[in-house]
Parts: sequence; C-alpha cells; structure tokens
Amino acid sequence: MHKTGLDIMFSDRFNWDLSPNALSLILQDKRSRGEAIFDLTQSNPTQAGLEYEADDILAALAEAMTYEPDPRGLLNARRAIAQYYLERGEPIDSDAVFLTAGTSEAYSFIFKLLGNPGDEILIPRPGYPLISYLARFESLQPFSYPLRYDDVQGWSIDLDVLQALITPNCRAIVVVNPNNPTGNYLKQQELAALDQICRRNRLALIVDEVFSDYYGDGRPPEVPTVANRAQALTFVLNGFSKMLGLPQVKLGWIVIGGDPGLSKSAQDRLEILLDFYLSVATPVQHAAARLLGHRREIQRQILARIAANSRILEKQIARTADCRALVREGGWYAIIEIFDALSDENRIRQLLERDHTLVHPGYFYEFDKEGVVVVSLLTPVETFRAGILRLIAQ
Repeated sequence: MHKTGLDIMFSDRFNWDLSPNALSLILQDKRSRGEAIFDLTQSNPTQAGLEYEADDILAALAEAMTYEPDPRGLLNARRAIAQYYLERGEPIDSDAVFLTAGTSEAYSFIFKLLGNPGDEILIPRPGYPLISYLARFESLQPFSYPLRYDDVQGWSIDLDVLQALITPNCRAIVVVNPNNPTGNYLKQQELAALDQICRRNRLALIVDEVFSDYYGDGRPPEVPTVANRAQALTFVLNGFSKMLGLPQVKLGWIVIGGDPGLSKSAQDRLEILLDFYLSVATPVQHAAARLLGHRREIQRQILARIAANSRILEKQIARTADCRALVREGGWYAIIEIFDALSDENRIRQLLERDHTLVHPGYFYEFDKEGVVVVSLLTPVETFRAGILRLIAQ
C-alpha cells in the first residue's frame, strides 16, 4: 500500500484505524455531561473501592535515593520474589528472575529475545487483545489457537489445532494461566502436552500468571504456576499490578526456566538486552519485599469482592432462562452468554445509551460468536448489582 501525507512519517506498526468508535463517543458524551455510568468493565484495583495501607506503601517507596543499576534487578527484590514462589511450593534461583517495568514490558523483551521480524507466535483465543498488539510492535506475527468450551469441563486448549498452526517460523507459544477473560487454569495433561510440543518443535513457552493468585473457589488449581514444571525453555511472567492491586508501581518480572542450556543462554542474552534499558525504578525495587507483605490483605479484599459479585450474578441468572454464566476457575472476569437475536454491537450500544451500563462485548476478546458479554467481578458491589439488573432484565 502506497503511503501518502503524514503516514509516510510513521511506522507501519500503526496501520490501524485510530479514530474513536461509536461506543467510545457515546461514553465520552455521557461522561462529559456528568451522567452516572454503571461500569462493569472496571478492572483498575485502585479505583475499585479497595482499602490500601497507603502510608506504609508510600513509605516503602520513599526509602531509596542511591541509584544502583543492575540489568537483572536488585538482588534483594529478586530474592523477595523467589521467596514468593517458595511459599507456593516452587523453589527458584533468584538469578533466574529478571525485573521489568510491568508485564507488558516483559512481553516486549521476550519477543525481542526470541524473534526476528516476520517470525510467528501463538496466542490464545478468546484472549486479551494486548498480547497481539505487543507482538506486532516487535514486528512479530501473532496467530491464535482456540480454547474450546464444555458445559461440564469448562475451557481447554485445542491442542490439535495448536499443533497444526506451528510453522518453521514459529518461535513461541503464549499461555495465560488463568486465561483472561475465560478464567481457565492449565491442567496437568495440557502442560505436559505443551511442554512436549515446545521441545519437539524447539519453541519457547511463555506463561502469563498475573491472575494466578485468584482461585475461583479458594482451592489451588492443578497448575497454579508453571515455574519448575516444564522442561522446554520457559518464561513465567507476573507482577504487582494484579497480585498487589498496584498497577501504578510498575514492577513485573520474568522467571526463566526449563532446559538448563537454553535457559542459561536466554538469561545471558536477556541480561544484555535489559542493560540497554534499565527501566525499573530503584525505589520500587527496594520496596519489593515490604510491598509483598501487603499481598494477603489486598487479595483477601479482592477475593471477597469477586465472591460477592459472583453471588449477585448467579442469583440474577437463576431468574431467567435467557442467559447463563460460563464456568470460570479463576481471575476476576465473568463471561455471560445471552440467548436472543440481538447483535453484540446493538446490545452494547443499547445498554449504554438507554441503561447507562457499560460491558465488554465478546468480540473485544475475539469470541467467535454473538451473544457473549464480559463483565469485571472487581467492580464495586452496588455498581455491579445495578448494572447486572440492567443487563439481565427480569
């Protein structure tokens, strides 16, 4: 395609429509007029009415004035993260931990490490769209492997289709554990199969575990973390954004494991790459151990919020035969399937225009059928109740 005008100044990575869509314009107009919105997409913990020990958190972040650059991250922070995994029953070497300014940056570094322009990665569908954009910004081609739904078993990976998608240009398989928004954790047999596929095809396994602490029923899943559980070259991602409900402190990490020779080579190369950026702020590194001490209290509140909103959703759905909630094992999203002839586009627009209620349509997460909406269980309870009553009319 021949570029003209301003487009000639910018990268092809930005070749998509940057204009706001109709829903965004409606939402902007309502907010500009001060109208109350029942926002069931709320996923920002700091705006969800949770209680933080703010004084201690801010004091922890004020401790460091000396700049101590380390491409892997400060040792005391990496040891604190290793201790987190030890408490989950998985001892890891702090030298295998690499700090980043959040998990989005972690993805970007791993994509730089593994792929050349035009190489491919496999990502889950349904799934969070951010991953495909991050891959394209690194000049990689993302292809989606499907998750299948069963009324009894819930969601699982279609391993046959995944295997068929692998080409000589493929470099990695991305798994989100639990997946966003479907909430399914890896099962032991899935992990074993993925591990074998990756080793056979010389692929890396990238596992995003940012929601892994939020079990749906309070019981640990079969695979709460992939750390120490795969023989293929493995990159496990996590961070403070979801774990501590602190997206603003910008601390994430990568744990490299699997094949000893490959993991050592990956560590050496990643250390060089991170040395060019040194993007993680020193104060949050010094504060890491102290901040991790807040983990259980903030997670207690989030899990209580998820449970309360789940009960509201179950109660409302029980009153109608026109919809159902799909099985979820973890995370903080719920998927609702609605049985009517209304298109997703019309449903979302009518809800916002008429009922002042905002939800995510299924197509936002690449669901391949109509009649699916996604709601956040992190939403404040009264807002959630009001929005669900409007979404699922009695």
